[in-house]
Amino acid sequence: MNRYPLWKNLLILFIIALAFIYTLPNFYGVTPAIQISTNRQSLAINEETEKRVAAALQQANIQHDGMFIASGSLKVRMSDASKTISARDAIDGALGEGYIVAQNQIANSPEWLAKINANPMFLGLDLRGGVEFIMQVDMKAALDKTLDRYAGDIRRELRKQKIRVGNIRKTQNSVVVPFQDKADLDKAFPELKKLFDGMNLTADENTLTLTLPEELLTQIRNDAVKQNITTLHNRVNELGTSEPVIQQAGADRIMVQIPGMTDTAKAKDIIGRTATLEVRMVEENPNADSSTYEVLPDREGRQLPISKQVELTGDNINSAQASFDDHTKRPAVSLSLDSTGASIFGDLTTANTGKRMAMVLIDQGKAEVITAPTINEPITGGRVQITGMANTAEANDVSLLLRAGSLAAPMEIIQERTIGPSLGAENIAKGINSTVWGFVVVTLFMVVYYRFFGFLSSIALSTNLLFLFGILSSLQVTLTLPGIAAMALTLGMAIDSNVLINERIREELRDGQKPQVAIKEGFDHAWDTILDSNLTSFIAGAALLIFGSGAVRGFAIVHSLGIVTSIVSSVVVFRAMVNLCYGKRRKLQGLSIGVSYPAVVDKEVKE
Repeated sequence: MNRYPLWKNLLILFIIALAFIYTLPNFYGVTPAIQISTNRQSLAINEETEKRVAAALQQANIQHDGMFIASGSLKVRMSDASKTISARDAIDGALGEGYIVAQNQIANSPEWLAKINANPMFLGLDLRGGVEFIMQVDMKAALDKTLDRYAGDIRRELRKQKIRVGNIRKTQNSVVVPFQDKADLDKAFPELKKLFDGMNLTADENTLTLTLPEELLTQIRNDAVKQNITTLHNRVNELGTSEPVIQQAGADRIMVQIPGMTDTAKAKDIIGRTATLEVRMVEENPNADSSTYEVLPDREGRQLPISKQVELTGDNINSAQASFDDHTKRPAVSLSLDSTGASIFGDLTTANTGKRMAMVLIDQGKAEVITAPTINEPITGGRVQITGMANTAEANDVSLLLRAGSLAAPMEIIQERTIGPSLGAENIAKGINSTVWGFVVVTLFMVVYYRFFGFLSSIALSTNLLFLFGILSSLQVTLTLPGIAAMALTLGMAIDSNVLINERIREELRDGQKPQVAIKEGFDHAWDTILDSNLTSFIAGAALLIFGSGAVRGFAIVHSLGIVTSIVSSVVVFRAMVNLCYGKRRKLQGLSIGVSYPAVVDKEVKE
């Protein structure tokens, strides 16, 4: 009656074994280490880097347990955790600019586990240590950038119609265009109205005013935050930094967490290295108003007068790759523009044939003219090549920065926090202790109250933790302190299902059912209640996962996964163990479940 077929028992054993294997790496612990990576393609992490690092540590009299190169970075195992900061400073001083030297941790699990992608769980900032920044997006700058783009669109449209206007100026949320006479305004108005459909265009005498509606202003603010988050993700991922957390933390704020890194200066260098390209014209009129241009250096140290009017930005770049100039065979960067960028660039080169155009790279607030070639002919099709690269490594650097994208608006760090590895280790110890003690107390209660069935329930509860750890490790979910709290909650919810089953079996026994019938009916009747209670909890967890952020999402992920594993452990695994212990006993006279039922024995004797 109460038996699982052999294949089902083997399947349960296989799942348990698989969960154990993927949980195993978490028991080997981690070793403090120094991670050396680079933010420049021109600098390679190779054997030469290893030699320089080893020499720096030897000179500083700091012992290490070996080093290896993996995923484009050099990792050095430290013999003494207390000397990781000294080792970082020694390596940083020896390598110099262009390298990112940060504290990290390396798993001690065997190599065979790594080959099957069985790795320990990622630990969040509160458990591993690292740096956290809260960055505020300059919404005024985001709006100004949008207004500049619209002003450029107006200039190009008027240039097509061969209409001359005065200096286009910006106000708080508007673009004001002064025309020379009303006839020109009337001629341009229909095309501009069509170009800026959905915006507020008003004409007053010889002046046209483009005003952004409130809905568009809100969208600009939201898009600025989203684009900055995407750009930061691209930049950090290009550098190979492990497990960063970059997400919105308010209407105009972004939270950046880099676990394992405690050097705030290096962290700022990572998140700050976002570059954009601006296409501007070289000011060739010596009598031009000085307020309309700025003097910028080029790669050879010469000072060039560059117009402040931005014709094209990195927002219109689809891709950027290092290449070679077709004519000189020197390193270059090939750009692919989107349709809007291709149209703008084509119009610009058509209208300015014979003039010089500057490619200005802005990196960490510094503007530099990469190249300023003369436009010999119109360039259409959206394919642009930037020459003037000193070597292939520099071309790789520039293309990498441009691929990362541009910031929609500048950001200011308004809060920074550093969590040391020792505090993270303390949080881990406290979290583990709370979970272990919770498990011990629950186990004692179950064994005392439900006897042998309570013992089996405790084993099922341990498989629940095994499943949860295995899933979190295999999915490489980042575990935080709230996640550990969710594990403790999962224990209580999982054992609640076992309590329902045990109580239902006891109820069936009190009603005079035979032990085998009581087991079957107990599991069957308890299933509906277990499903309903866990489903409502899962819905709550899903809501937290969808609408929450940060620590709330960390809690929700573990909570939701814990509900699924608790159903499997309390229903499937628990029943499999009960079936193995009692299923083959045809003349079962009693169950060790903490209740006496002499009426059952009498009934069985009469029958």
